[in-house]
Amino acid sequence: MDALLKTDLPGLTLFHRGKVRDVYDLGENLLIVATDRISAYDCIMPNGIPGKGRILTRMSLFWFELVKDIVPHHLVTADVAEFPEPLRSFSETLAGRSMLVRKARRFDVECVARGYLAGSGWREYRQTGKVCGIALPKGLRESDRIDPPIFTPATKAATGHDENISFGQMTDIVDKNDAETLRDLTLAVYDRARNYAETKGILIADTKFEFGHIDGRICLIDEILSPDSSRFWPKDRYCPGRSQDSFDKQFVRDYLDTLTWDKTPPAPPLPDDIVRKTLEKYEEAARLLTGV
Repeated sequence: MDALLKTDLPGLTLFHRGKVRDVYDLGENLLIVATDRISAYDCIMPNGIPGKGRILTRMSLFWFELVKDIVPHHLVTADVAEFPEPLRSFSETLAGRSMLVRKARRFDVECVARGYLAGSGWREYRQTGKVCGIALPKGLRESDRIDPPIFTPATKAATGHDENISFGQMTDIVDKNDAETLRDLTLAVYDRARNYAETKGILIADTKFEFGHIDGRICLIDEILSPDSSRFWPKDRYCPGRSQDSFDKQFVRDYLDTLTWDKTPPAPPLPDDIVRKTLEKYEEAARLLTGV
């Protein structure tokens, strides 16, 4: 099976082509298509992970359903048979990897929940003892559990790296009341997901969400709780004090760290064995969490 790296849907207006998703403007709604592209260090790899977009879509649909009583979402349908008639001629491309969603006025912040000390949070803690301005207990190790989880927003960069910010800095970007709601919703959704995932043998170390306004209500948008937006660790191999085995694209980052590549475009192609093992990790995470 070949990886789908780019969509071309004649007659539709391309609204945005992101690192993974191609988004088409349908007027009142958007069509979001998850390709098989994969990025690392904010660079898109020249070859993708075949079937990855379908896995991401399946996982987002599962989580939207699981947390819909906490916060509404933008999904209209993921059934191509229910899409507007002009889209059905593209059903072979769209099936399993697309969502028809309502347009939203997006908040320009990444809403991040952390339940374990990893990644940029671990780096910041080592330097300052804090993460996004939140002081944590002394003596924590890499990958230690954080209870209660913390909300650590980030700027949403159009290009380059997102930047961690404090909650106070977030209120310079988002209305304070909205910022408080986004924080509370982020932690509530993360808490639901973290507790559920543990029963399936997965630790969700951290994750990021996007929110927007639809008809005056704050809603979840984009994707949620996938291996692209979260750190998934196998519970039975969890061992604090070091980096963890993972079901997410950290595996790709770890491979790239063995190269002399300077983390600027163009990115190097991924070897076949890295592609295969990455797909296996994504598939395993989806199977454990969704049961499919």
